[in-house]
Amino acid sequence: MSTSSSTGTSISGIPRFTGDAAPYPGGDPYADYRGADFPFATLPDLADRRLGGAVLAASDEFFAERENLLLPGPARFDPERFGHKGKVMDGWETRRRRGGSAGDPCPADHEHDWALIRLGVPGVVHGIVVDTAHFRGNHPQAVAVEGTELPGTPSPAELLAPGTRWTALVPRTPVGGHAANGFAVRDRQRWTHLRLSQFPDGGIARLRVYGRPVPDPDWLAALGTFDLAALENGGMVEDASDRFYSSPLNTIRPGGSRRMDEGWETRRRRDKGHDWVRYRLAGRSVPRAVEIDTSEYKGNSAGWVALFALDAGGGGADPAEGAEGWTELLPRTALQPDTVHRFVLPGDRTATHLRMEIHPDGGIARLRVHGSLAGE
Repeated sequence: MSTSSSTGTSISGIPRFTGDAAPYPGGDPYADYRGADFPFATLPDLADRRLGGAVLAASDEFFAERENLLLPGPARFDPERFGHKGKVMDGWETRRRRGGSAGDPCPADHEHDWALIRLGVPGVVHGIVVDTAHFRGNHPQAVAVEGTELPGTPSPAELLAPGTRWTALVPRTPVGGHAANGFAVRDRQRWTHLRLSQFPDGGIARLRVYGRPVPDPDWLAALGTFDLAALENGGMVEDASDRFYSSPLNTIRPGGSRRMDEGWETRRRRDKGHDWVRYRLAGRSVPRAVEIDTSEYKGNSAGWVALFALDAGGGGADPAEGAEGWTELLPRTALQPDTVHRFVLPGDRTATHLRMEIHPDGGIARLRVHGSLAGE
């Protein structure tokens, strides 16, 4: 018996996987996984559970719970694990849909399962990955993703109400089993919630929603002083010198770091240089104090740190590394391992970007930049 396993390339250049994957052959379950490097995957996952993302409701979750969709990390597969409902899968899996009669045993073309997702941080979506890892012959035939923007914390009933306007971000598109099915999103509107549909049924391991956070500006104004660099407040990592062990995005995630891989750690430098990260702050703002946290980095924390600010709000200033216009906020200062360091910044300098330099290399768990938006 043979299985269909094909790969095509869309107009956007992103691979498209279709058909079933081969049955599990034993050994490493990811050995025949169909993946790709997506250009938008360096952006934060706006649906990340660690940012507050949630699956609010689903039409069915008979075989595997909807909450698995947003778990961090790749899906796991244990070939020996079965429960009273069947094979235990690390993903969202619905029961098999059926038609209405013996003469019409297959579901109608429009019948499908769905899940409602609240983004952890509202924002502009640049790309979506519907990951069917380990769903080899039980994945959906096609998927679709829609977005909506609603204020506050709407209930599933409000999201499903007839008056709610949904916009197609990913049209109904065939997908492949045991594959990272990636889609570029061209619509540059702000979204708060997504609706993921799978036709007609099946299993999806993970959903990743890559984009740029756009929080509610009225909320930030009401806060007054807040963390200008935090992902949930609209901060972003624009560039970094090194991502060898872990992503610099980790430095602006919510909460503290519990392990080394939850921060940013660079490889050991053997030259005379240094590593750095460039951040875009939530808006044109006035940074007043910073926290630099080296928690869990005990023999590999950064040795010294320096901070620089750039105000590119008026145009003309280039935030690129080494460009003119950067001014020193914090001179090169020694850091201690496994410690939260707090520094009050001098003056009322406005900034749109911040650059953190670490000398010569090492790990930083978190960066917090406390301040307020500029008057305009």
